[in-house]
Amino acid sequence: MSDKRAKPAVPYAGKFRIIDFGLSNCVNSGLYDVAVLTQYKPHSLIDHIGIGKPWDLDRARGGVKILQPYLGRKDADWYKGTADAVYQNLDFVIDHRSDIVLVLAGDHIYKMNYWDMINFHQEKDADVTVAVQDVPFEDASRFGIATTDPNGRIIRWEEKPKEPKGTLGSMGIYVFNKDTLVRRLMEDSRRPSKHDFGHNIVPRVMESDRVFAYAFEGYWRDVGTIQSYWEAHQELLADEPELDLYDDDWRIHTKSEERPPAVILSGSRISRSMISHGCRIAGEVINSVLSPGVIVEAGAIIRDSIIMFDSRIGSGSYIDRCILDKNVEVGANCRLGYGDDFRPNEAEPHKLNTGITIVGKRAYLPDGLQVGRNCKIGPGVRPEHFATLVLESGGSAVDPNPAD
Repeated sequence: MSDKRAKPAVPYAGKFRIIDFGLSNCVNSGLYDVAVLTQYKPHSLIDHIGIGKPWDLDRARGGVKILQPYLGRKDADWYKGTADAVYQNLDFVIDHRSDIVLVLAGDHIYKMNYWDMINFHQEKDADVTVAVQDVPFEDASRFGIATTDPNGRIIRWEEKPKEPKGTLGSMGIYVFNKDTLVRRLMEDSRRPSKHDFGHNIVPRVMESDRVFAYAFEGYWRDVGTIQSYWEAHQELLADEPELDLYDDDWRIHTKSEERPPAVILSGSRISRSMISHGCRIAGEVINSVLSPGVIVEAGAIIRDSIIMFDSRIGSGSYIDRCILDKNVEVGANCRLGYGDDFRPNEAEPHKLNTGITIVGKRAYLPDGLQVGRNCKIGPGVRPEHFATLVLESGGSAVDPNPAD
């Protein structure tokens, strides 16, 4: 779903974007001086944030600033890693009076009062504090894994280890003393490295600086995989979800279009689902999340799926365990996600292997199309891109000449 946009701009929970959680956490914590560092296909993200008005970040002093890579420098046209992204914008950091810098990942789902972590950092007299949370052992190789002493100081660090020795995973949230951050980033810039906080900066600062782990016990999800993104949506559909989007004391703000209310027509059926404004439902929606403007025609069934903005599901079609991006047109009597064949996707087996089928933005699927599990239909695919009306499990259909 991030083929055509930066991951923080990917829709979540119907009406939100993933970046909304970090920005809302900032303003709910009383932090109003925010820089967003962009790189990969930033247009959707830039359009979403704008001048920051939905988050009360459209301010004459402070507010939100969007910083892009400085193009034209030899061998440095793009950020080489997370640490290099901050290094290339050190002027922004140095010019501010604060002695503390909070560094956040923009692609995680959580609610956190950052002052709790900042106060912990100051109480420990730390140079660097890393937010951590216990992660499932089977997922630990996706994270930086910390080992701490009884006082919470990090004494060992493994970045995405193949055989992890623990489960205390980094959340990609750091509090730095500003002088420590500036010094370490400048040192790192002169070394051959990945220029990454987890791979390079944290292990280096542990050699001589005081690095502590702040244990966060609230809801937090890294939605860096298709499976984790789908699971995070399924968790929202629990009767009492751990992530409360209806908490007036900690609202998640977003840029939102004015649309009419959702319409649920006679003969339709909805169970355990989230239906956004502007939707028009004439079929069945079961255990699914629909973004604004989705149309489900009569006789269509959506189950265990995520359907993004302004997509249309044709009459008689069946969508099972799928993720459809924006403006997808599904013809009549299609079946997406069928059968018991769960072979991984042939082109991307490391990404699509849990039975989820994905459809890219503005794809147009012909009437009667049958699509199995772990399939990928690329952005902008048209009926002529299908050799037959059957795409078996593990298969892909792409536009050989995609638009930029």
